[in-house]
Amino acid sequence: MTGWVRIAGLGPGDDALITPEVSDVLTQATDIVGYIPYVKRIANRPGLTLHASDNRVEIDRSQHALEMASEGRKVVVVSSGDPGVFAMAAAVFEAVEAGPAHWRSLDISVLPGITAMLAASARCGAPLGHDFCAINLSDNLKPWRLIEKRLRLAAEADFAMAFYNPRSKSRPEGFVRTLDVLKHACNDTRPVIFARNVTRPDEQIRIVPLPDATPDMADMRTMVIVGSSRTRIITRDGAPIVYTPRSTPE
Repeated sequence: MTGWVRIAGLGPGDDALITPEVSDVLTQATDIVGYIPYVKRIANRPGLTLHASDNRVEIDRSQHALEMASEGRKVVVVSSGDPGVFAMAAAVFEAVEAGPAHWRSLDISVLPGITAMLAASARCGAPLGHDFCAINLSDNLKPWRLIEKRLRLAAEADFAMAFYNPRSKSRPEGFVRTLDVLKHACNDTRPVIFARNVTRPDEQIRIVPLPDATPDMADMRTMVIVGSSRTRIITRDGAPIVYTPRSTPE
């Protein structure tokens, strides 16, 4: 087979944060497949076909990409951030596992990208400088009871936490419950970072103590990072520095 699939991360928003590896493979592609806003980031050119689709058809999108690669096309499946973090890489491999046997022989690789989680952390200092976890707060693909369990256990283990998809118009109550769980489980004033549209021209960063965090501070364009009990804030002229020390007490 001469076709291939590359599952590529476009980073958090700023084109300067797209890796050279991803930029190079985009110039080789015959087809780009992805969620509508991500495909819009790709400049069209002769010989390239853009296949944009809705966010709830990940498996259909993956199957389409694999079918085109089977026909000899050079297909790039695009995600924001890193394609292996709450994104398209897992969906493509799910399609491969359930699909026809010849898909397993396709040339498929994952090209990493800079996540919103890492970009937001870098903007503020190093809040993820020690042990941390990432949790997708959407209950579209898993039940809320599992999300709540993971929140409680992460707080009990004293991880710093990074939250994807915190609050949407269709499920605003989820982040309300998230903050209730954390305020009860942590019972302290650790910092919470709300990084909206990080690295984009309209970027907004807000840092508040956990008791002062409110649901309206987040939407689907916001990365939320909650520090551990050890996370520190260095005050200075200009933006403060938030970091979590690498050392922990015995």
